[in-house]
Amino acid sequence: MKYSIIVNDVKRNEGSLKGFAAVTFGESFKVTNIAIIQAADGRIFVSMPRYKTNQQNENGQDVYKDICNPITKEFREELYADIIDAYENKDGKNFVSGEKTVEMPEVTVSVTPYEREGSNMKALARVVLDDCFVINNVTVLEGRNENNFVAMPGYKTNQKDEQGKDIFRDICYPVTAEFRTKMFDALLVDYEKTVEKNVEQSKQEAQENMQNSTAKEQPSKDTPFR
Repeated sequence: MKYSIIVNDVKRNEGSLKGFAAVTFGESFKVTNIAIIQAADGRIFVSMPRYKTNQQNENGQDVYKDICNPITKEFREELYADIIDAYENKDGKNFVSGEKTVEMPEVTVSVTPYEREGSNMKALARVVLDDCFVINNVTVLEGRNENNFVAMPGYKTNQKDEQGKDIFRDICYPVTAEFRTKMFDALLVDYEKTVEKNVEQSKQEAQENMQNSTAKEQPSKDTPFR
């Protein structure tokens, strides 16, 4: 999968945090907030954007998981090496690497209905680009007039809107209308199909349970009547 990389230094002293990278896949989908970290031994490594789960490890520390990441060893090594190279060789300017292309990545989606009381969340989803990069924590939400829409993973900024509410920004998102339509339509269609399948399965199970219950209540041919 072709991509371009832009790297920006951290302007203030952030210790081991040296910069952030943004990667655009096929000029169609952008991932931001990729951290460039310097270890204590001087080694530079890449950390994909993460979110804090409700879990803790054996030491009582919070468990974090990647929002998006390469899913093959080969692509992970290639992408991370290019990001580090872009950081080390940009000479104070934004550095773009990787061959540009207008070809949109292929999209594979997986949607799991997940409703919570008092929430407009309808499902959690994951998107895979070209079988080598996955985006987790994509959500299907119910909007006005019961119209569903897709929300990409985001983070809360330090800014407020005119009503004093927190402003959120997407971490990764489609950058063209064409690719947005392609991805979001695939997610919504898969959601509807999954819901319909679950409804049909529930009906079938209810019907089978009713038949089994009726069969148990009927007397056996060998049972004498009095």
